Amino acid sequence: MAEENVIIGTGWNFDNSYARLPESFFTKMTPPPVSLPKLIILNEPLAISLGLNVQALQSKDGAAELAGNQIPEGASPLAQAYAGHQFGHFNMLGDGRALLLGEQITPQGERVDIQLKGSGRTPYSRGGDGRAALGPMLREYIISEAMHALGIATTRSLAVVTTGELIIRETKQPGAILTRVAASHLRVGTFQYVSKWGSTEDLRDLADYTLQRHFPEIEADENRYLSLLKEVIKRQAVLISKWQLVGFIHGVMNTDNMALSGETIDYGPCAFLDAFVPATVFSSIDIHGRYAYGNQPHIAVWNLSRFAETLLPLLHDNEEEAVELAEDALSDFSELYHHHWIAGMRAKLGIFNEELEDESLIVSLLGLMQNSRADYTNTFRALTFDQPEDTDLFGSTEFVQWQELWQARLGRQQESKDASHQLMRNSNPALIPRNHRVEEALEAAVNQGDYSVMERLLDVLASPYAHSPEQAEYSTLPAQSSLPYRTFCGT
Repeated sequence: MAEENVIIGTGWNFDNSYARLPESFFTKMTPPPVSLPKLIILNEPLAISLGLNVQALQSKDGAAELAGNQIPEGASPLAQAYAGHQFGHFNMLGDGRALLLGEQITPQGERVDIQLKGSGRTPYSRGGDGRAALGPMLREYIISEAMHALGIATTRSLAVVTTGELIIRETKQPGAILTRVAASHLRVGTFQYVSKWGSTEDLRDLADYTLQRHFPEIEADENRYLSLLKEVIKRQAVLISKWQLVGFIHGVMNTDNMALSGETIDYGPCAFLDAFVPATVFSSIDIHGRYAYGNQPHIAVWNLSRFAETLLPLLHDNEEEAVELAEDALSDFSELYHHHWIAGMRAKLGIFNEELEDESLIVSLLGLMQNSRADYTNTFRALTFDQPEDTDLFGSTEFVQWQELWQARLGRQQESKDASHQLMRNSNPALIPRNHRVEEALEAAVNQGDYSVMERLLDVLASPYAHSPEQAEYSTLPAQSSLPYRTFCGT
C-alpha cells in the first residue's frame, strides 16, 4: 500500500494505511505517559515472527514503547471511531482506551495492526479513564494465546507492561497496557459508524479498504461489495463453529466485537464451558443470557445482518434489490455454520466420511452430556482414549446404547481404529484454559506479584493436542461451589 520504513532498533517496520482513510474515521493523538512502565511478559515467538528485536523490547526503551511513553519510529498513533449494538442497543463508541500505533509489515510481507490497549483517555472514552487493570490484560494474554494454540483465528498478545500507577475500579488495582496484534481492527461497528455518520463515498472508501486489506482476491468481482458480505459471512461461520467445538463463550458479542477479518477479538468476560449446558452464561452483565454459549450462532447472524444493512447503498442502486441480495447472502450462514460444525464434531468422534445418521449420533451424545451435566472437554478426551469410565455418562443404559451405535458407525468406514484415534487426538484438546486455573494465575500475578503460576499455565496451553502427562493436572475440574462462576468486562 505504501513504502515501508527500514527496520532499525526494535524492529518496527510501520506503515499507516488506515491513517490515509477519511479523517472522520479516527483521531490522531499521542498516548498520555505512564509513570513507571515495566515489562511483565513478552511473547517472544510472536515478536520474532513480526520481525521484532526481542532484546530491544526487553530493554527500558522497549518497555517505554510498549507503554506508549515513546512512539516508535514510523508509528502514527490514532484512536479509531466505530459504533455498535451493545446487547441490542445502538451506541456511538470508538477506541475509548486503546490506540492503534500503526501496521507492522512483517518479514513475510504480512500487514498486522499493533494496538496499545489500556493506553489512556481518547475522545471516545465517554467519561472513562482509558486505563486498564493488570488482571484483565493478563486474562486476554492467556486466553488469546490459548485460542491461537487451539487453531482458532484470533488477535494475539505481544506483551503486557505495568504502568506503575493504580487505577480505581471496585478497588484500587495495578494499571497495565497490553500490546495487541490483529489482522486489523475493522469491525461490523466500523461500518455502522460510517453508515450512520458518513457519506456513501466514505462507506465506499471503507469497503474498498477492507477488500484491499483482507479480500484482494475478490476486488475484481462484478459486485465486489456483495462478495465482501459473502466472504465475511463465510469467515464468521468458520469462526463460530470452532468456538462451539471447544466450548468457548465470548461473553460480549456486540457488533463492535465482530472483526471482519474473522478473528476472535476483545477478550472481556470470556470463559470456557465445564459442564455441557448450552444456556451457560458467565458474564456478570449478561443478565438475560443473550450471549449464552448456545446462542452464539444466532447472535452471529444478527450481527451479520447489521453489517449487511450498512452495505445496502453499495449492493445495488435499488433498495429493494439490495435488500434481496443481502437476505440471500445471509441465508447461507446457517448452512455454512452447520457444515463446519458437523464436520468438526465428526472429527471429535473419529469419523472420516459422511452418513445421514451422523447428526443424530452427535445430538444424542450432546443430549446425554447435557442431562448429566458432563464436562464437555473431558468427555471427548475420555472417548478419545477409550476411557468411558472417566465420564459422568458411564454406567447408564442410554450411554451403553450410544456407544454401540458409535462403534458400529466407526466400523462402517475404511479408516483403521488407529487412524480414528489419531483424528480424535488432533480434534479433542487435552485441556482448555479452565476458568479456575486462569483465576489462580491472575490472583498470584496481581495480588502476590508471582507470575510463575501464569507461566506454567501458558506452557501447558501452548500445545493443547499434545496429551502429555504434565497436562493432566490442568484438566481437572474446580472444587464444587454454591456460587456460579462470574466473569467481568475488565473496563
